[in-house]
Amino acid sequence: MSVVIRGKAFVVLDNIDTDQIIPAQYLNLVPTIPEEYEKLGGFALCGLPRDQYPTRFVQEGHARSAYTVVVAGRNFGCGSSREHAPIALGAAGCRAVVAESYARIFFRNSVATGELYPVEAATRLCDNIRTGDEVELNLDANTLKLIKTGNTFVMRPLGDARPVIDAGGIFEYARRTGMIS
Repeated sequence: MSVVIRGKAFVVLDNIDTDQIIPAQYLNLVPTIPEEYEKLGGFALCGLPRDQYPTRFVQEGHARSAYTVVVAGRNFGCGSSREHAPIALGAAGCRAVVAESYARIFFRNSVATGELYPVEAATRLCDNIRTGDEVELNLDANTLKLIKTGNTFVMRPLGDARPVIDAGGIFEYARRTGMIS
């Protein structure tokens, strides 16, 4: 299955933790309830400090973001093990996070839930891409293209995690491959 994701980038720096991705007061929302899943999207990245990130990932009063790809620095998703973090981003319409590196638990939760592709960049991109820039992430070619310049950056392959995310998460992957019925 070919996956090319094109859209606006939302850029953050290093050590974005799960409290910034989805603050603790929203963890009572249950992602398996459709209305609550939608609400989670409205709170994605609302914990970012406004002085550093004046542009909001999701506009106040909305449930979906205008940004399809989050571009981040090192250690994205550090902090607690809450699976709500990738779910909130996915509910907001984010299809991929491209980061220099990830906290292992965020990466695993992204794969397990199938909410988004946690792609690791071979170089630091958050210094070269700006919030609102149009990007194209090609998961087959393992590239991210900055549309306005045509500059193309190398991504590390997702490997065995990719088919799990393509399937929609670990349980759907297990069903499709006959591991569970």
